[in-house]
Amino acid sequence: MAKVTVSLDAQLVVEVMVLAGVGDPQDAVELVVRDYIERGHRTEARTAARDEALREVDSKPRNPEG
Repeated sequence: MAKVTVSLDAQLVVEVMVLAGVGDPQDAVELVVRDYIERGHRTEARTAARDEALREVDSKPRNPEG
């Protein structure tokens, strides 16, 4: 996999290291990025499931009122 070098504020990286419980800055930032991506995928999956359920409800014929 290709690698990218990014400059970040040292204070930000130290905080990420503490929160992630990781002693290596590269590993800490990589964990945060991977977690962010996974959360996005989970959100997309939940949203898709909800949208599909709403489409099923909308496609059912309605009983006439009155």
